[in-house]
Amino acid sequence: MADLSTDFLGIKSPNPFWLASAPPTDKEINVRRAFEAGWGGVVWKTLGEDPPVVNVNGPRYATLWSQDRRVIGFNNIELISDRPLQVNLDEIKRVKRDFPDRAMIVSLMVPVNEPSWKAILERVADTGADGVELNFGCPHGMSERGMGSAVGQVPEYIQQVTEWCKKHTKMPVIVKLTPNITDVRFPARAAKAGGADAVSLINTINSVMGVDLDRMTMSPVTDGWGSHGGYCGPAVKPIALNMVAEIARDATTAGLPISGIGGISTWRDAAEFIAMGCGTVQVCTAAMVYGFKIVQDMCSGLSNFMDEKGYANLKAFQGMAVPTVKNWNQLNLNHVQKAVIDQDSCIQCGRCHVVCEDTSHQAIFATKDGKRHFHVNEAECVGCNLCVSICPVPGTISMRALQPGETDARTGRVMDGSYANWTTHPNNPMRAGCA
Repeated sequence: MADLSTDFLGIKSPNPFWLASAPPTDKEINVRRAFEAGWGGVVWKTLGEDPPVVNVNGPRYATLWSQDRRVIGFNNIELISDRPLQVNLDEIKRVKRDFPDRAMIVSLMVPVNEPSWKAILERVADTGADGVELNFGCPHGMSERGMGSAVGQVPEYIQQVTEWCKKHTKMPVIVKLTPNITDVRFPARAAKAGGADAVSLINTINSVMGVDLDRMTMSPVTDGWGSHGGYCGPAVKPIALNMVAEIARDATTAGLPISGIGGISTWRDAAEFIAMGCGTVQVCTAAMVYGFKIVQDMCSGLSNFMDEKGYANLKAFQGMAVPTVKNWNQLNLNHVQKAVIDQDSCIQCGRCHVVCEDTSHQAIFATKDGKRHFHVNEAECVGCNLCVSICPVPGTISMRALQPGETDARTGRVMDGSYANWTTHPNNPMRAGCA
């Protein structure tokens, strides 16, 4: 069987599935249940200075549902731990003592001054925790106090605080990055420059989940008012993967260990993050929707996948997809694809024809010999993949690459197998400079 064990910064865990810093890791009883269910590690819910913060005593969560009532997005306005610091530290120490083989990371958030970070790091070290995660990502509540994403949006602050932490602790330091920024590479570079051992991402995305049209208030609402919160869940996975990829392929941060976060709900999601360079993955929303035992399906699914592909361990495919991510101007503009409809599995629903006709390139005919029959008009098909994306029957529509010697019916150009991109394209007036 495949080996799912991980060694992330010298922190060992039986599998790559960690619970992210969030309500599921708020207290001892939760974390014990998580470890008993099979989670490889946890990032304890963010700790701060005493006196602890005060959370709202009303709706903290809101949900975005799919049409079949599945949770695809989750919003929260909960803050960091609202329990006394010492209570948390005592619980961390007990749990780590009883589960020495599991990863115990402690998330931290204190004001941007060196004495505050020094003091809390010393207290965390006494618990026997394996490492710390600096929460520079929380977009609500704490950011208004000059912490969380207020720090994560300023690379200079990230580097400075990271340097303080590396000076005052021997524990591995992971920097958690905010997605609420234009280019995630800059904070990642700052974390590395500050000496961070790894980064984790993404934290939640600023969001307002909806409006109650009867009361004309935002949703959720507490005593008639609401506030923006942090958005997570399956819908944020593409955003998270992109940011992970940017860090993994950036010349400055390539090789920096990454713990992936964002919409991971299945073993397949986890495998994608690992293929994009992550050494571990962190989960929150899926656990809050389905409970802790979901990790068992994740572990068995990932193990079966690895056995099927012949990957003996996670390192065997970690980062394998990173080289396939390029800037747009590097894509091969001489490569041409056409849609192909499998008539045997086509259910004649017509969705491909409707969307292509109305919103794309009028490249799918709806009839043949006077009968309902959907087929591709290659003279108009640009290979956009829209029909593949909306077809309700997996595999019925596919894309076929034109081979050397074939003629593109749309342009009349004969394929010669050569590579050319935008930096050399004749339509690019700056091509000489690009080249």
